[in-house]
Parts: sequence; structure tokens; C-alpha cells
Amino acid sequence: MQNFRSAVIALAGLAFVGLAAAFAVSLTIVIGALLTVSLGARMLMGRTKRAPVYAKAKRREDLRVWNDGKGTIIDL
Repeated sequence: MQNFRSAVIALAGLAFVGLAAAFAVSLTIVIGALLTVSLGARMLMGRTKRAPVYAKAKRREDLRVWNDGKGTIIDL
């Protein structure tokens, strides 16, 4: 009876280790699949290039200066 009980406990322990290993492997596969999908989506999305914005300097004639009695105002 003692040998039978030891064999059952050993089989239960092996089953538990097997289930834990299967869970770890399946979790690793799921996380790997999610990372692969997100990496592929980021790769296929493609970022648009920003168009350069060209600034144009104002001519000297556009500079307006006047005095309103409280101080000089310079409008650039």
C-alpha cells in the first residue's frame, strides 16, 4: 500500500510539473505572437515624412514703427 501511495504521489507531481511546463510554453507562445503582430503592424504602418515649412523673412518696408504717446511701438 505504501508503494502504491508513493507511485500516485509521484504521478501527481509529474502531472503538475507537466501542466506547469505546458502553461509556461503556451504563455510564451502567446506573448511572442502578440509581439510579432505589433512589430509587423508598426513596420507596415510607415510614418509619413514631415513636409518642411519655409519661413519667409519680411522686407524692411514691412517694419512699422510709431509712437502712441506712451512709448514707441515696433510692429515686426
